[in-house]
Amino acid sequence: MPNNITLPQPGVAPAKGLNYWLPSLLALLSAGLLWAGWPVHPAPLALLLLVAWVPYLLLEQRLSAQGASGWKVWRYGYLTLVLWNLFTTYWVSFSTLGGGIAAVVCNALMMSAALAAFYHTKKRFGPTLGYLSLPIYWIAFEQLHLHWFLTWPWLTLGNGFAQANSLVQWYEYTGFLGGSLWIWVVNLLVFHSISKWRSNGPASSRVARQRLLVVPFLAVLLPGLLSKYIGSKYQEKGPAAEVVVVQPNLDPFLEKFEGAPNFVPYDQQLARMMTLTEQQLTPQTRLVLWPETSLDETYFESNIETYPRIRQLRQWLGTHSGLDLVTGLTTVGQYGPDKAQASPTARFRDDLGYYDLFNAALHLGPATNPAAFYHKSRLVPGVEGVPPWLSMFVIDLGGSAGGLGSQPERAVFGAAAEPALQVAPVICYESVYGDFVADYVTKGATLIGIITNDGWWSDSPGHKQHLQYATLRAIETRRDVARSANTGISGFINQKGEITQQSGWWVQAALRGTVHLNTELTFYVRHGELIGPACQVLAVLLLIGTITAAMGRKRLATN
Repeated sequence: MPNNITLPQPGVAPAKGLNYWLPSLLALLSAGLLWAGWPVHPAPLALLLLVAWVPYLLLEQRLSAQGASGWKVWRYGYLTLVLWNLFTTYWVSFSTLGGGIAAVVCNALMMSAALAAFYHTKKRFGPTLGYLSLPIYWIAFEQLHLHWFLTWPWLTLGNGFAQANSLVQWYEYTGFLGGSLWIWVVNLLVFHSISKWRSNGPASSRVARQRLLVVPFLAVLLPGLLSKYIGSKYQEKGPAAEVVVVQPNLDPFLEKFEGAPNFVPYDQQLARMMTLTEQQLTPQTRLVLWPETSLDETYFESNIETYPRIRQLRQWLGTHSGLDLVTGLTTVGQYGPDKAQASPTARFRDDLGYYDLFNAALHLGPATNPAAFYHKSRLVPGVEGVPPWLSMFVIDLGGSAGGLGSQPERAVFGAAAEPALQVAPVICYESVYGDFVADYVTKGATLIGIITNDGWWSDSPGHKQHLQYATLRAIETRRDVARSANTGISGFINQKGEITQQSGWWVQAALRGTVHLNTELTFYVRHGELIGPACQVLAVLLLIGTITAAMGRKRLATN
């Protein structure tokens, strides 16, 4: 036996080489690129999203060529998604560890359904239809994720351009799902070019190799140039109005809610907000925005005017002619003893009958105008939107958590002294939903007013991403945005999605800005989501075809 041959030692496993670890490395690379391209990293890095799925596509191709089982292919796809969710939304655990783990693990699991459907369609019908099915399945899932109970659209791919929104000014036509489609189209074209290059090898001509680069390059360049053109031509529309947003900066864990270790009494909280507001008010100010749950005591809507703090606000507003206030608060709506008149989320108490708790927005104008309410309707799963069978898993973030009521229609608050000022009272999480915010505009909103409390996530990417997502809503609707955060970032965004003013993090602040009140409707607002529903129809047809083909092959095999 030659002396240079080393025999494996008994009981010692052979070393695992690069081929063994390559799928894991490719999964990590895809997740890393998705994270690096996501807000709030520097805007140019958003272009990484256009190639971030290529490593996953290469690993899926490699495993399929090796005859790997569908279970093994799914595992590596799930690894990609878990890592991406973890890198990008780990900050959810700052509010609750259990909720953060669930958000990462469960959201990745739901996302993996689209990858599994793609794998089986490709296996049954070949690569051409298989790869075409991937963006269809993915966007169909994103559309579903906007509307069902477990909704969590934070990682909708189109949100990834929020930091680089100059590249997607065409969202006024497509909405943010247009960005999801763009990402998948470019990724698939780049993957196709790489696959062709590798299969042709050195024998391919220089011209053929150049052609493989042209199509992906144009798929990146043309939408970007179109966006730059739209952005350069767009001008702010509508009459101007002066608005003040307030950031009282009350720690939601330690100060904001009754029972907290350093609870700030409600009278002092109200005094702080009024003092901050007074620092920025002028005779021309027409609207003041205070944050979500600014008034956190429970207010019965039927007798709202009898509460001392509401009477105090009425008197204060009376000293400022032409001023309206929109503030967050917690309210109770009663239905009486008849269950048939109650909502599905209603609770029951002997002394109250059936009632709902609401995370609400309150509009107070002149004393002669009755108070108006809007009830938050896109509720955070597991925190606010909890069916009875899941009530034991409610995550208590203070205030009124778990099983809140909502309303079927959006509401718009009109300013008394400025008829053109019609405010969309968007509460916190609702600002992540493009089609949902567009519904306010169809109701006549000329300004998007976001009230939120982003202090749950500490000084993490969470509150910064939340701010950036609002820039996409401005582009989709071509509406200015005024944003009031308890703490986080308050400020103003113009109709091109440019942040014109913003506060610091974890500071008391009040900002005064001039907004423009556009009344024109964008294509996206007029027609709603088109890409998402179309993909859902196609996804159902593809799934039916894939399942039918699988059942047919199984019958042939048994015969």
